Amino acid sequence: MIPDGMAISQKSIKILWSAAGGRCAFPDCWERLCYHEAEGAAPYTLGEMAHICGDKPGANRHNPNQTDAERDDYQNLILLCPTHHTLIDREENESIYTVAALHEMKAAHEVRVLERLDKDESPTKAELARKILPHLEENRQSWAQYGPMSELARTQPHNAAAHAVWVSERLSVIVPNNRKIAGLLDEHKALFDAGEQEAVAAFLMHARSYEQWVEDAIPYAAVKRFPMEFDELIRRICDGGA
Repeated sequence: MIPDGMAISQKSIKILWSAAGGRCAFPDCWERLCYHEAEGAAPYTLGEMAHICGDKPGANRHNPNQTDAERDDYQNLILLCPTHHTLIDREENESIYTVAALHEMKAAHEVRVLERLDKDESPTKAELARKILPHLEENRQSWAQYGPMSELARTQPHNAAAHAVWVSERLSVIVPNNRKIAGLLDEHKALFDAGEQEAVAAFLMHARSYEQWVEDAIPYAAVKRFPMEFDELIRRICDGGA
């Protein structure tokens, strides 16, 4: 996405998107930012080219000594999804997402892109399922131990400390695991046959809506419930099923 008035050159845009692999540079996100599936239509682009040093006075990390050309140069840009662009530009986060931290984030992401391009990643369906299963199992354990239906929640419904642990588990375990699973599915969705695509699509919708709820963007009622058919599919494949 290019906001009105932005003077980023086509050269900088191409270098930025290419070096980032079309993925969000925020650690552990790896969200795909451009979709080309709609034949004959313009690509659906989610990526936002964020300024490392803010482009306007008052913006986070603004450097008044930069020229306009320097502000809109590739060196001062980082490619992010909308969620993480908003996160780094919140005023209260400026001390966390400093200029140095964002340059380091960008460099680490670009190294990761090159490493992935150098690998021959063509897993079988069984190999893919075995990569996904540990993340599913870790999420299941978090839910069983700390979730709203857990023994802890049922026996101590007003325990603020127990609720805080569950909030932490959602943010530090479940959402990152969902992102990792979604990334694997996005890369290798073609491995699943037509009869399995519904379960895959259901999980991807669940992961997106669950993260939106965790971030207070939607109410809990709007969250797509976890599709048990996806869990059963992955476990069946791991056990040698088709």
